[in-house]
Amino acid sequence: MPYSYEFQRPALTVDIVVFALDEDDLKVMLIERDLKPYAGRWALPGGFVRVEETLDDAARRELEEETGLTNIFLEQLYTFGALNRDPRERVVTVAYFALVNLEGHRVQASTDARNAAWFAVSDLPDLAFDHHQILDTALDRLRGKLRYQPVGFELLPKKFPLRSLQHLYEVVLDRELDKRNFRKKILSMDILVELKEIEKDVAHRAAKLYRFDKAKYDRKTRGGFNFEI
Repeated sequence: MPYSYEFQRPALTVDIVVFALDEDDLKVMLIERDLKPYAGRWALPGGFVRVEETLDDAARRELEEETGLTNIFLEQLYTFGALNRDPRERVVTVAYFALVNLEGHRVQASTDARNAAWFAVSDLPDLAFDHHQILDTALDRLRGKLRYQPVGFELLPKKFPLRSLQHLYEVVLDRELDKRNFRKKILSMDILVELKEIEKDVAHRAAKLYRFDKAKYDRKTRGGFNFEI
């Protein structure tokens, strides 16, 4: 016999803030809703959690279904449960933030979204539900983690010049960094591998390429190493 609950239970959803970096801006992935409520409005990708799946599984499923993105960095962010955040019913959402390098990831809208597109964080449309609040919380988390964990490498190609790494930090943190001090700091950590390659097909002088050595970083972390920019 099924158990009968004395109290009503709120619905549970997941919403995902997906960040990417282009040459000039920090971008966020939005979907144009095709269903009520807020049909035609832009929103974060997400949806209801199924009874048989974990929160992480639900976030990855919704991300793939609504944008086509798979196998990217994904981390739980915060739980949002304001009483009136969804006009349909009482809905609590567990938000996630994700990081993706634009190279090699094709974005496509799902059947319940009219469109999926990248928007500059500095120039967003009016968002459905409380998604502005969720996005602001994710941006604060990204800025904090970027300074103390090497998550920024998720936004870069596997091979990159130091110029691109500095640009990433300047765009996300919204401030200029001294070139000489930044390079001295990041190279002194000994977590980058200098490759025997240089940039190709660039208008400026070709720079050396590097890659992030995650195995070395993990070993150093176990020994008490602290990453800080």
